[in-house]
Amino acid sequence: MEALLIFIVLIGLILLGVPIAVSLGITSIGAFVLLGESQNLLMMAQRMYASTTGFTLLAIPFFILAGNLMNTCGITRKIFDFAEASVGHVWGGLGQVNIIASVIFSGMSGAAVADAAGLGMIEIKAMTDSGYDKKFSAAITAASSTIGPVIPPSIPFVIYGAMTGVSVGSLFLAGFLPGILMAVTMIIAVSIISRKRNYPRQPKQSFGKRLEAFKKAFLPLLMPVIIIGGILSGWFTATEAAVVACIYALLLDGLVYHELSLKKIIGILTNTVIHTVKVMFIISAAGFFGWLLTFLKVPEQIIITLTSISDNKYILLLIIIGILIVLGMFLEGIAVLMITIPIFMPIILQLGVDPIQFGVVMILASMIGLLSPPVGMCLYAVSSISDVKIGALSKEVSPYIVGIFIVLLAVAAIPQISLLIPNLFR
Repeated sequence: MEALLIFIVLIGLILLGVPIAVSLGITSIGAFVLLGESQNLLMMAQRMYASTTGFTLLAIPFFILAGNLMNTCGITRKIFDFAEASVGHVWGGLGQVNIIASVIFSGMSGAAVADAAGLGMIEIKAMTDSGYDKKFSAAITAASSTIGPVIPPSIPFVIYGAMTGVSVGSLFLAGFLPGILMAVTMIIAVSIISRKRNYPRQPKQSFGKRLEAFKKAFLPLLMPVIIIGGILSGWFTATEAAVVACIYALLLDGLVYHELSLKKIIGILTNTVIHTVKVMFIISAAGFFGWLLTFLKVPEQIIITLTSISDNKYILLLIIIGILIVLGMFLEGIAVLMITIPIFMPIILQLGVDPIQFGVVMILASMIGLLSPPVGMCLYAVSSISDVKIGALSKEVSPYIVGIFIVLLAVAAIPQISLLIPNLFR
C-alpha cells in the first residue's frame, strides 16, 4: 500500500507539470518524513552523488556533445543527402530516406531527441516541400528518431550497463539487430501509407550522383565503424568511444568542412552542459528514489506479487513490458530505467532471462514511451519544430508504435534476436 501511494503521488506531481527530477526528490523526502524516518534524509546527498559517479556514465556528456557537433557542422545534411540519393525513388521516397538517415545517424549520437532535433528540421522541410503531408512527415521523423538509442551507440544502454554491471559493449551489439527490425517495420508502414495516399516519389538518381553523395558522406559514415570497431577490438571502452566520436567530429570539421566558429562551439558546449545536467539531475534524484524503494522492500514485494500470478517467464515478461510502457507514458525514459531496473532485475535473474536481452526489452519499451502522450519527449521535440499539434501527431505516429511493439514482443519471446551478435564476440 505504501509503494502504491508513493507511485500515485509521483505520477500526480508529474501530471501537474512538476519537473521529473524534482517530483522524484519531493516524493522521496515526503515519504521518509511521513514514515517517521527523517534521519534517512541525511543520506540524500550521498545517494544522489553516488548515483552519478560511475565511470561508464561519463559517456553520456560526450555522446551528447558528439551529436551536437554533428548537427552543427553539417554532417547530418550529408547523411540525409546520401540516403535520398540511395532510396528516394521508392514508394514513400523521402519517408524511407527519413528512416535510413536515422539508422545512419543512430550510429553516432545515441540519443533519440538529438536525432529528432538534428535531422528533423532537414527531413520535415524536404518532405513538405516535395508534397508530403506535414503530419505524416512529422510522425515518421518522431518514430524514426527512436531507432537512435537502440542501434549502437546508445545513452540508455550506457545507463543500463552502469546500473547492472552488464557489459556496455555487449549491450551495444545486442541492440543492432532489433534496431534494424524497427527500421524494417517502419519502412513497411511508410510504403503502405504512401501507396494508399499516393505520395510522390523522387526521380531515380544516376549511379554517378549516388556515388558523389556517397563520397561526400563517406567520412561521416566511418564514425559508427570507428566507434563499434574500436569497442569490439578492445582499443577503447564505450566511454572512451564517446570521446573518440567527439574528437573525430572536430577533426572532420577542422580538416574538411570548416563549419564551426568560436560562437558555434560556445553554443554547442552550453547546450551539451544543459542537456547533461538535465540527465544527471534525473539520474541523481532517481538514485535517491531507488534507495527509498529498497528501504521499503518494494522490489521484494513486487517479486512476490508477480510470481504469485504465474511462474511462466513469458507471462511475467508481458506484465513487466506492460508496466514499462505505462510508466513510459508518464515518465521520461531515463527516469523509467532508473526506477525500474532495481525492481525488475532480481525478477529477471530469477526467471533465467539474460540481462542483455532484458536490457534491449527495457529500451524498446521506453522508445514506445517517447512516442506516447502525455510525456512523449520525441513527440514534443518534433511538434516544436514542425508546428504539428501533439494530438494530431500522436494519432499519425500510431502505426509506427505498433511496429515497435511487434519488435519488442519478438525480442522478448526470441532471445537470439538480441543475443545472436553478442554471442559471436564472447
